Amino acid sequence: CSFSSLLSCKRHELPGAQADSVPSAAKTLVWGPGLEANIVLPARFFYIQAVDSSGRNLTASPGEKTFEVKIVSPVEEFTRIWIQVLDRQDGSFLVRYRMYATYTDLYIHILLKNKHVANSPFILNGPVYHEGCDCPQSSGSVWETHMHCPQSFPQIDRDLALYASVDPERNAQEIPQRFGQRQSLCHYTVKSNKVYVKTFGEHVGFRIFMDSILLSLTRKVQLPDMEFFVNLGDWPLEKRKPTEKIHPIFSWCGSNNTRDIVMPTYDLTESVLETMGRVSLDMMSVQANTGPPWPEKNATAFWRGRDSRQERLELVKLSRAHPNMIDAAFTNFFFFKHDESLYGPLVKHVSFFDFFKYKYQINIDGTVAAYRLPYLLAGDSVVLKQDSSYYEHFYNELRPWEHYIPIRADLGDLLEKIQWARDHDEEVKKIALTGQQFARNHLMGDRVFCYYYKLFQEYAKRQVTEPNIREGMELVEQPSDDLFPCSCHRTRVGDTK
Repeated sequence: CSFSSLLSCKRHELPGAQADSVPSAAKTLVWGPGLEANIVLPARFFYIQAVDSSGRNLTASPGEKTFEVKIVSPVEEFTRIWIQVLDRQDGSFLVRYRMYATYTDLYIHILLKNKHVANSPFILNGPVYHEGCDCPQSSGSVWETHMHCPQSFPQIDRDLALYASVDPERNAQEIPQRFGQRQSLCHYTVKSNKVYVKTFGEHVGFRIFMDSILLSLTRKVQLPDMEFFVNLGDWPLEKRKPTEKIHPIFSWCGSNNTRDIVMPTYDLTESVLETMGRVSLDMMSVQANTGPPWPEKNATAFWRGRDSRQERLELVKLSRAHPNMIDAAFTNFFFFKHDESLYGPLVKHVSFFDFFKYKYQINIDGTVAAYRLPYLLAGDSVVLKQDSSYYEHFYNELRPWEHYIPIRADLGDLLEKIQWARDHDEEVKKIALTGQQFARNHLMGDRVFCYYYKLFQEYAKRQVTEPNIREGMELVEQPSDDLFPCSCHRTRVGDTK
């Protein structure tokens, strides 16, 4: 199996092992990007699939402490690396580790009862750079090959099809005039792999997410020179018809009646950058917290959130009328008047991981698309997704009835769909697992970096005038890593040897 297809093909090699079977150190499989020195991620990760001595995959957990993982550097007595072994409860484990310094070589030991598993120890011939190390690969194509990036992303092709050419000079004049007064925007220029920015509008706090991903990318790979505008608000901005004069605006959310260029949401992006850091909910942690096994989950549809859309009010009213079918409640009122007689009392926040005590997860728009969908898919409940004109960067690759159960925009068929799910349990479990597989394959950190890079690369190719550092722009500084400075062994573009 190739690196990327190993996950899907190994699932079909042999029928699953019996629940009481014991993993074999020799037969167990280990693979993933965290075993490759050149894949630099905030938190690196790899997988272990427990396999018994007859070659069958375990399909239930052999116990969360089954495998021991140690990462050492032969030349350093203490490695500053934080490791977590996450039990996915399906016979596989996700091992993640965050490095706080750069090492010449790393040895990854994976042990089962003191026996080396598979080809352990795995040797990463360094230098193995950590996230904070500013050491970009000068060739984008070499970086993409190292990262196993896909050749293309259909959503990027769709978004950029409307922009055969991009004129940075013209956009620098027109976009601030058109949007700069009423909207919150960032005007970015990347030049010689340095990031410059000027902000427009009042609410520019969300700029930190965009600064962070750009700085993280430029530490890893030489970005093309480019100049572009990022919308910091919720709603996509370019409402003109494609036949009219349209401006390229990068947004975290797209819609069927706007022409914005979609990026992975700030929420998903931050969860990648801050995995094993500031965030506790990310695409890895959720895989180890999917609640009880399917038969023990509550056969009720679950939802918690705030009142950011009319249909959410309708959902909570439906729940109060049909509590045996739906458990939906508000944790916060902000947009509408809180009428307790209609919507019941506000409830306490529930840990996201506790959502997975329920088989059916309702995903319903907020101000725009609900950015929790990646995490809901990564669990092992099934998603009931509201039809919507809003989308994130991956929605167009999802298929109704394959990855999720569709529900009408007005929720008119929600009760009927819940009943259908209850009557077709095996089918629904299969949809839940297919959705989960999609999230595991397409929404992890390495793919998010690939998406941003590919988007910037394709966009930069379309520029017909020189990107420039405009008046009023400031340099976005790389964070200083005084504690563990790293020495970069690569020659930078523009550096003299």
